[in-house]
Amino acid sequence: MPLYKTIQVNPSIKVSIWKIEETEEALAAPITLTENCANRMLRMKSSIHRRGFLSIRHLMASEGYVDQDLYYDEFGKPHLKDGKHISITHSNHFTGIIISDTAEVGIDIERQREKILRIAHKFTPIEEYRTIANTEALIRKLTVVWGSKESLYKIYAEPGLSFLHHINVHDFSLNKGTTTGEILYQGRKSEYAIHFLEFEDFSGVYAVRSS
Repeated sequence: MPLYKTIQVNPSIKVSIWKIEETEEALAAPITLTENCANRMLRMKSSIHRRGFLSIRHLMASEGYVDQDLYYDEFGKPHLKDGKHISITHSNHFTGIIISDTAEVGIDIERQREKILRIAHKFTPIEEYRTIANTEALIRKLTVVWGSKESLYKIYAEPGLSFLHHINVHDFSLNKGTTTGEILYQGRKSEYAIHFLEFEDFSGVYAVRSS
């Protein structure tokens, strides 16, 4: 069971990360999917996506949940039937979930790739990072910014929300592992605590909405 990492953020919030190493058959054997989720998986053409889908059910099982406990709203945001908050992420051979008793939460895992340098202007004011001369450090930092905005977007889950114009991630040091962010949208402001970690050329980010 490749449960790669767990983080007990506080007594009511937990992060779990899975490294996908098993075959699809091994992952599927102990899992019972709802008819809707079974049909969703059948439509996935990529084996890694199907394995990721199944590994997320293993992460849920580690917290006492089955597939039937999960549902999605009209915006595609996942929810647990017991009222707790959940967020889900899948990137290559890593998947992750965050579950919270009360606070709204979001999670994202991203591979650190040079491609982010070409698309950064679409999600953040790139001029803010001109002082970073080291390309590797710039890729790492932008990946955390992207993951932070993905996490906040997953929490807010409203159509029309723009990464560039509505979501702000405050500056941070890579060795600190924390920052803050805010969403200003349609005259409403919300604030978030953001945490991040790096592993095997990936960045994992999770966010918690401030009360």
